[in-house]
Amino acid sequence: MRRAVEVALVILLALAVALLSAWGALALWYRLPAPEPVRALAAGAFALLGLGVIALLFGAWRWPALLGFAAVFAMLLVWWSTIEPPAAADWAPDVARQVTGTLDGDMLTLTNVRAFAWRTGDEAEEHWETRRYDLAGLRTLDLFLSYWDGPQMAHLILSFGFEGGEQLAWSIEVRRSRGGAFSPIADLFKSNPLVIVAAEERDVVGVRSNLRGEDVQLYRLAVPPAAIRALLLEYVADANALAATPQFYNSLTSNCTTVVVKMMHAVGASVPFDWRLIVNGYLPGYAYDRGVLDTSLPLAELRARAHIDERARAGGLGPDFSQRIRAGVPSPSGVPAP
Repeated sequence: MRRAVEVALVILLALAVALLSAWGALALWYRLPAPEPVRALAAGAFALLGLGVIALLFGAWRWPALLGFAAVFAMLLVWWSTIEPPAAADWAPDVARQVTGTLDGDMLTLTNVRAFAWRTGDEAEEHWETRRYDLAGLRTLDLFLSYWDGPQMAHLILSFGFEGGEQLAWSIEVRRSRGGAFSPIADLFKSNPLVIVAAEERDVVGVRSNLRGEDVQLYRLAVPPAAIRALLLEYVADANALAATPQFYNSLTSNCTTVVVKMMHAVGASVPFDWRLIVNGYLPGYAYDRGVLDTSLPLAELRARAHIDERARAGGLGPDFSQRIRAGVPSPSGVPAP
């Protein structure tokens, strides 16, 4: 029995060392400030260290090997803690500015609202504007999911609707440098900062539906007006905080879905954990089960009617974009029709 427990312990320790070694090797590969050959050498050396320690776990040098590995890993963590997100860089144009806001009574003033006129999926006529919104006219909250790589993962955008039909969309994105690209693996390792974008729908949604060929779906949400207002102000508070203190984007812990979930928790909304919050392509099912969508229709029909791409492309990125893409999208009971 004692021998079985010892073997089980060694196996668990070996798994832990393997995981820590893999993380350390990737951290060195992605973030060590050195030429690629040096990064490859450092990452390979750390991986070999881990393999050597795992081999020694099954012999008499078990504990000295573990202590040595722990010391090296501790030094790695000290280095890792010194890596801070840059406050300034040559950012890609669409994430070059961080929106900020101020509130005076019901009047919300936002600086650096994005209103790009996109020519291709990567090129646009750049417009950054200061806009004012009367929160007394805030009426609706809509969810966009833009599927860019299969049905499992999507980019999440929330859009706030005001009396008169004006929409304000918010998107949590990777703040890439000019010429840089999104990488789910690299962005687990402090590769890019986080940015919160406030934009016109024909900008942040239209570039995805009309020019990048993504499958964009729109869902109208049943949310009380007080909760909509609180969530919008939480976006503003987070954007202001991010402008003052940059943070890293993380593909698992600080992405377009998890940041929104944190905001919803902050305003007192009940968001029980569910695997669909991670594999966010299935968020419509989660929202449907929570009663936030129009449950008078089967979920399959709701999803079929949520696709906006054909309507979006048929009319182009004109001023009536927001009205056109909502045609035929079901609204839950009590939600104003578009």
